[in-house]
Amino acid sequence: MLVAAAVCPCPPLLVPAVASGAAPELDAARDACADAVGLLAASRPDLLVVVGPADQTARGPHPQGAPGSFAPFGVDLDVRLGRAPAEPDGNARELPPSLAVGAWLLERSGWSDAPVEGLGVGEPLEAARCADAGRSLGGRADRVALLVMGDGSACRTLKAPGYLDERATAFDAGVASALGAADTRALLELDAELAQELKAAGRAPWQVLAGAAEGAGLAGRLLYEDAPYGVGYFVAVWS
Repeated sequence: MLVAAAVCPCPPLLVPAVASGAAPELDAARDACADAVGLLAASRPDLLVVVGPADQTARGPHPQGAPGSFAPFGVDLDVRLGRAPAEPDGNARELPPSLAVGAWLLERSGWSDAPVEGLGVGEPLEAARCADAGRSLGGRADRVALLVMGDGSACRTLKAPGYLDERATAFDAGVASALGAADTRALLELDAELAQELKAAGRAPWQVLAGAAEGAGLAGRLLYEDAPYGVGYFVAVWS
């Protein structure tokens, strides 16, 4: 059963070495993420699953110890998903950027409690299948926690990656409200087509969370909401 979840944004810029001189601009987001990961540790899960958007090559499960790298972003920095297993899987695929950021957050927190696995979710995955994936995750252990990586719209300003779209503010406000209230129905009702048009990479992972949380009776709390660089970022905790 799902006992706790943390929702965090997944831009590689969250990693100070990638952001370089712009790193202080996301300090508040990093602090909120640290608090959220701390809540996951306090929930004492038997299993932690990091969920995030992934392209076709990185979709599906990623085992504990799977490697990730920020080399594509010009930084010589490698991460692993949780502790390296006693017998590393030499065939493990590299983590998608979203899960690499999640792995970095866990390493930064000194995570050493529960086993950690990853799940890369394709952004086009429809809501019903996202929810089914979440229900499956929730049944993986007696006490399951999720670290859910995903960004809101990328269309909040003229300089945003997706340029300005007047629908973006309302979309992100709805996401923030749903995450803050642990409103699984509202998350499952997010419009996938609109999310894609607004380049909101978190839609599918949030709907996985909604499926996992059905019937768990968790309460939500929004720790951070902002749109630096014109992209909606949220940090929330469910417990």
